[in-house]
Amino acid sequence: MTMKYPKEYLDEIKLRVKVSQVVSKYVQLKKRGKEFIGLSPFKNEKTPSFTVNDEKGFYHCFSTSEHGNIFDFLMKTRSMRFGEAVKVLASEAGMEIYKFTKYDKEKERRFNAYKKIIKDYGDYFQNQLFDKNNLFALNYLKERKLSDEAIKKFQLGYVPANNFFEELAKKYSIEDIKSSGLYYLIEKNQKYIDRFKNRIIFPIFNLSGDIIAFGGRIIKGDNLAKYINSPETEFFKKGRQLFNLNFAKDERSNSKEVIIVEGYMDVISLYSRGIKNVISNSGTALTESQINLIWKFFSDPVICLDGDKSGQQAALRIAERLFPLINEENRIFFSILKQGKDPDDIIKDLGKEGFLQFLQNKTIIQSFIWENYLNKINTNNPYEITKFEKQMRKLCLTIKDSTLKKYILEDFLSKINKLTPNINSNINFGFSKRKSFKVLNETKKIHLQKKDLTRENIIEFSLLFIMIFYGGAVIKNIDNISTVTFSNTETENLKNSLINLIRLNKTEKEIENEAVKINSSLVENILENSNLKLIVNKKNYDQIKELFEDFTNDLLETQNKKKIESLEKKLINNMEEKAFTELLKLKSQINRE
Repeated sequence: MTMKYPKEYLDEIKLRVKVSQVVSKYVQLKKRGKEFIGLSPFKNEKTPSFTVNDEKGFYHCFSTSEHGNIFDFLMKTRSMRFGEAVKVLASEAGMEIYKFTKYDKEKERRFNAYKKIIKDYGDYFQNQLFDKNNLFALNYLKERKLSDEAIKKFQLGYVPANNFFEELAKKYSIEDIKSSGLYYLIEKNQKYIDRFKNRIIFPIFNLSGDIIAFGGRIIKGDNLAKYINSPETEFFKKGRQLFNLNFAKDERSNSKEVIIVEGYMDVISLYSRGIKNVISNSGTALTESQINLIWKFFSDPVICLDGDKSGQQAALRIAERLFPLINEENRIFFSILKQGKDPDDIIKDLGKEGFLQFLQNKTIIQSFIWENYLNKINTNNPYEITKFEKQMRKLCLTIKDSTLKKYILEDFLSKINKLTPNINSNINFGFSKRKSFKVLNETKKIHLQKKDLTRENIIEFSLLFIMIFYGGAVIKNIDNISTVTFSNTETENLKNSLINLIRLNKTEKEIENEAVKINSSLVENILENSNLKLIVNKKNYDQIKELFEDFTNDLLETQNKKKIESLEKKLINNMEEKAFTELLKLKSQINRE
């Protein structure tokens, strides 16, 4: 007689393990829309005819008509028996191996009884919510702007002070009812008390859509905890479940992101306003098991906890705990709420589009950790900086992905160097040692008085001034300036025109006349804002050459630093070997003498 696995067990594996996750170990897949394509594992071919659809949970080979799920794939391509495939995939899903012992059969019986008791309880108290005697509970939900559709979809209920235990006892054993966690026993009078009495209840579903626990919000009783959850039972482990993941997972084909909020009301409020990729860790610390489950559906979860002090402390603890787990495909972001605000407040104030816009300012986990740690130290204190750097290094060393560890450590150390520029004062961050900076520094002081111009504008105007009026002095140094891109189209066009004129050996007067023809207003602006004429000695070509070289090098340095910042941001959001190599090249360039 063939042993039959429980349907719920197999469904759970299929929900937790993507088809592409299994197939990609044996077939090279490429993303195409919502599907993946690759060469058939069932025959030799040159043109891909094999497709994988994670959303629908199957693969299909057009050249051989082979079709199936993850179990079928291992059986047909790896010559496994069904039981072997189930064990391999259960292990990959992070689930216990089903063994078909008497204990397993009894456990399955208990689970079926557990689900039925929980369902009967939920159905009964869902109806109680709409009873005329309990309208105050329904009105509370309406005041929180929850629609009838949301209330019914999430199967919310209300538990009045009546005892449903006796009704359940007519259908189920006392032992099975006790195991549900819905009631606790008062030893003194041997009476079973409803754990959720006087509370609105929020059913917690597993991935298969079965209710396995409840959260409860107090309506009557001032001295009681505002929210409680079902106690941990044989079939409900808080650290492995997430509220609303059963519904949110259907959005995985539309978004890489899922929003993680703190409470049941936040989830339902966002969901009822059209943001469906939202889940909650139900007030518990987000665990390794939970984040790994989330990553099976969404690669970029965004943690969005309440803006109070405890919410932000909880966010940092989550970041520290989960930091070692991030990798090139799975990341974590944080969205910081204002003090005293929760996601429900934000969406009520801003609406759906406003809330989504707010989320665009999310911070990736390593930056979130950096900012929180940095805010706690005095950057002028070398002892605190030392401790800070050791903390950053220690955190980076916990990252399991060795390549990602390298990138993030490089990013952290780069930022620390910026915090302590004096430590590296012996390093020349220009491109060459200059003989004297006296003239250049005096020039900068004068130019910085021009309030409407940036430092970069000032340098560009100084270079253009020299090219217009002293082109003959810099003809041998003109190649360097051609590698620099000016900050706007107008100055860039004039620069390029002047380079051509100087290379044609035009006289300084001819260059000046041509410059006025090209852009008279810009030349006038340069003259009005340039104080070089007060410093430069027209007879001293060496001085002009030195100024021109210094300004050019200064501008190159500024632009390369901008490129470095851009590459660092790119690395933070998308770890690419090419960008990392370019970053190191630029850094070594500005640090060499």
